[in-house]
Amino acid sequence: MKNIKKIALIAHDSKKQEIVEWALKNKEILKNYELCGTGTTSKRISEATGLSVHGYLSGPLGGDQQIGAKVAEGDIDFVVFFCDPLSAQPHDPDVKALLRIANVYNVPIATNVATADYVISSMK
Repeated sequence: MKNIKKIALIAHDSKKQEIVEWALKNKEILKNYELCGTGTTSKRISEATGLSVHGYLSGPLGGDQQIGAKVAEGDIDFVVFFCDPLSAQPHDPDVKALLRIANVYNVPIATNVATADYVISSMK
């Protein structure tokens, strides 16, 4: 029995439309994976694509940490996190913790479209 790989989808407010567009562009690929994401991001992607996206809490309310825990448990294979590098985030420590945990567990984390495209095209 083949394990289905899991992808987490997260975006800061100013990047939500960008991740929705990325998901629409990659819908045929993404339908082969189990998807999850933080609050509004998961809802917007699900509504736009028709894909099932398990929603965790909003990032500022603990969603980033929930996804980080799933990375640490080995339940997530790839994180797409479209960050806004030009705006301060009130939950910046949570964001940095998620980036750190992905690095600790050697899980690819894409913070922009170019990297997300590269990784998704190479996943098997």
